[in-house]
Amino acid sequence: MYEKFYGFREKPFSLLPDPSFLYPSPKHGMALALLEYSLMNQAGFSVITGEIGTGKTTLIRQLLNQLGREVTVGLISNTHRSGGELLQWVLMAFNLEYAGRDKVSLYQTFIDFLIQEYARNRRTVLIIDEAQNMEADTLEELRMLSNVNADKDQVLQVFLVGQAGLRDMLRRPDLEQFAQRISVDYHLEPLNAEETRNYIRHRLVTAGGDPELFDSAASETVFRNTGGVPRLINVLCDTALVFGYAEQAKRITAVMVEDVANEKRKGGLFRSPAIESA
Repeated sequence: MYEKFYGFREKPFSLLPDPSFLYPSPKHGMALALLEYSLMNQAGFSVITGEIGTGKTTLIRQLLNQLGREVTVGLISNTHRSGGELLQWVLMAFNLEYAGRDKVSLYQTFIDFLIQEYARNRRTVLIIDEAQNMEADTLEELRMLSNVNADKDQVLQVFLVGQAGLRDMLRRPDLEQFAQRISVDYHLEPLNAEETRNYIRHRLVTAGGDPELFDSAASETVFRNTGGVPRLINVLCDTALVFGYAEQAKRITAVMVEDVANEKRKGGLFRSPAIESA
């Protein structure tokens, strides 16, 4: 709609987790570096947490793009408390047959798969997104599943990605053994004011647009209304561009951004951390 008017090749503030738009803030850079470290050093369990919309899934997509052919990846992208047996989900993630089999058969199928990949000098990585939805006993089952690892080599590496509730669960006394297996643990915080400004500029440039399309005051207003949460930034900036196009405005101003934020709140569809904590 507004892409041609503002000279974009594509929408700069899409809500889809596109790694090509990943802004390498110090926080996101550290999280990605730790994920890469975990892979290189064959860490058993790695945990990345963050509030809703902080860019966790985009980080995972970026990591997947960087993996070489020597790594076999299984991705469970949406967990539910009533999602069924863990082993069924794990086998499905690796495109292994799981239907109509009992638990012993499922376990043997997965162990055989891990041994086969290890014999081929391939590493097996299981990534579980939205892991905060997993029950404590499911996490314990996952820990037991990792016991297949060899003396010096990790046959299976597991990455857990989820909201802050995952960290709270892992602090439970009954999950102490699981917590001791975690080699990397990082919590992704929202962006600060300067990072928010640079995030907006980065996405504008990546989409082929003018980095100064949002003036400094507009970027500050975006931060104040979103608390630096990337997903909320995208929602607010995308709608501001629609408003700007409707007014045929060459620049997005703080007044436009504030008007958009107010309209979003009136409709009950936009609730910003900054406003709620005031």
